[in-house]
Amino acid sequence: MLTIINADFNNPAHGDMVVSLLNEYAEGPMGGNEPLSDYTRANLISELAKRPTAGALIALKDDQPAGLAIYLEGFSTFACKPLLNLHDFMVSERFRGQGIAQQLLAALDQTALARGCCKITLEVLQGNEAAKALYRKTGYQGYELASDTGQAMFWQKKIAA
Repeated sequence: MLTIINADFNNPAHGDMVVSLLNEYAEGPMGGNEPLSDYTRANLISELAKRPTAGALIALKDDQPAGLAIYLEGFSTFACKPLLNLHDFMVSERFRGQGIAQQLLAALDQTALARGCCKITLEVLQGNEAAKALYRKTGYQGYELASDTGQAMFWQKKIAA
C-alpha cells in the first residue's frame, strides 16, 4: 500500500527518511554520484525547519520510505501569486516502475492548489529522459514566454561562504 505524507521536519523519523532518500538520490547518476556531505546530513533538516516555505512529501510503500519530493515556495511576480519549486524529486531504485512518481507529483499538485499557487516549477537534467517523459506525461513543459526568444535555461553562480 502506498501512503504519501507531509514531512514534519520536527519529527526525527521523518527527518531520517528525508536525509536517507536524498542521500540515495545524491549518490546516483542524476544526483552527481556523490553522497551528501557530513555537514548536509547533520544540518539539512534543521535548516529546512527554519524555512516556513520549505516542505517535503514522503512516499511510503508498505511503511518503507520509497520516494521524496522537496519543494520550496517562491513567488511569480508576473502572476502576483505564489509558486512551488520542486527542488529535489526521487523514487528509490527498488520501488521504481510502480507509479510512485506520478502519485507524488499528484500530491504535489494538491499541495500547490491548497497554497493558492499559480504553477509548479522544476529543473531537469537534459539527459534525464525518463524524468522528462514523466514530467511531460503529468503536464509539465519547457518554460518560454514567446517562441522567438526560446525556452528558459537554468543557470547558477556559486557563492563562496
